[in-house]
Amino acid sequence: MRRLPLHRLGPLATVAIVAAATLGTAAACGSGDDGASAGKPVTLRLGYFPNITHAPAIVGVEKGIFAEKLGAGVKLETKTFNAGPEAVEAIFSGALDATYIGPNPTVNAHSKSKGEAVRVVSGAASGGVALVVKPEITSVEGLRGKKIATPQLGNTQDVAVRYWLKEKGLTTTKEGGGDVNIVPQANSQTLETFRSGAIDGAWVPEPFVSQLVNAGGKVLVDERDLWPGGKFVITNLIVSTKFLKEHPDVVKNLVAGQVAANDFVNQKPDEAQQAISDHIGKVTGKPLDLKLIKQAWPTLEFTDDPIASSLKTGLDHAVAVGLTEPVDLAGLYDLTYLNEALKAEGQTEVPLP
Repeated sequence: MRRLPLHRLGPLATVAIVAAATLGTAAACGSGDDGASAGKPVTLRLGYFPNITHAPAIVGVEKGIFAEKLGAGVKLETKTFNAGPEAVEAIFSGALDATYIGPNPTVNAHSKSKGEAVRVVSGAASGGVALVVKPEITSVEGLRGKKIATPQLGNTQDVAVRYWLKEKGLTTTKEGGGDVNIVPQANSQTLETFRSGAIDGAWVPEPFVSQLVNAGGKVLVDERDLWPGGKFVITNLIVSTKFLKEHPDVVKNLVAGQVAANDFVNQKPDEAQQAISDHIGKVTGKPLDLKLIKQAWPTLEFTDDPIASSLKTGLDHAVAVGLTEPVDLAGLYDLTYLNEALKAEGQTEVPLP
């Protein structure tokens, strides 16, 4: 059939043809707002710490589990941090879309944004934290006048040691004063400052606990002993609510990747430990001693459950030591995709907090 020029068809016919073409183009592009599903490349910027308490994150990246679950339409970019508050600032600035962090920075992010900025979508790890001190310190009273390091002011371990000391009748201040001087410093510095005598101990996560013990320190407090059943969240996976709204399918696949990575960590511990050693070597320039990883491993439990009750208790502790104000945690958790992934794998779903 011979085609006529548009101007020969009349104005109404022209409008109809243009409208049909527009609708056809829209349909071809897809109706969803998720770039990955619409064929457009999506970048997911994921943060985590290069230490053993972030094992599911490290294994997920190193073994290609996240990349596989996210698919070819998503570009995964990663960035490592030393402590949670720094990662939260990256979320706020738009430099990160998701990150693995501890409970107290999670609460602070929720509080500062009035419940708008982040959602907890999965757990990752429990345990693996202790107070290691010089061997001559045999009791809490022996800490009076001493210097104790934590990873960062206001981070999860910083809150834990301040609250524990408060419960024992010893004071601390944000400025490092009080009965016990709290010295926030990067975990990477703690072994050196402990050996030099600049600090008398540290409340830190693994593998720094094991490093300090191997340097002559002793565990004065295993934090597992302070929690019911020895379970408390040390690492959660959180996402930016903006990214969650714009790319729900990407978040769904990221959570599926977390579940798969966690399964790998628990089912293939030897391979996971080697992957952690190798990956930390790539990030820091020096592989983490495999013997050290194996030494620390039994103190940790890798779980998809975010253990919401311990996060609430941690918030109460932070309020008690003056590091935050009371916060309404309503809306912080979105475990929809986690429970979908667990159900698909025949695993027990996590009840909503």
